[in-house]
Amino acid sequence: MKFLIVFVALFALAVAAPAGEVQIVRSDSDVGPESYNFAVETSDGTAKQEQGQLKNIGTEQEAISVKGSFSYVGDDGQTYTVIYTADENGFQPQGAHLPVAPEA
Repeated sequence: MKFLIVFVALFALAVAAPAGEVQIVRSDSDVGPESYNFAVETSDGTAKQEQGQLKNIGTEQEAISVKGSFSYVGDDGQTYTVIYTADENGFQPQGAHLPVAPEA
């Protein structure tokens, strides 16, 4: 009898959940005054992680340097990943699917 009650309750939850709704399956973060990091993953295969660090603290050149990555599953079923740095040199993404400028 207990099995039947549990089965019916789980079935009701499955039917009540909206189809295609994306759920967060992992979320971590640590935020401090001079740095931060976070990671998030969702049920559709999307993931993002990032770390930021304050540089040249207390000077006119104070800036944040960020490194991270994100990935997602494209319409073609392939997982695409971008690894990036963002600092005083701008946003610098890298990924196997991204075009590369010719060398000067």
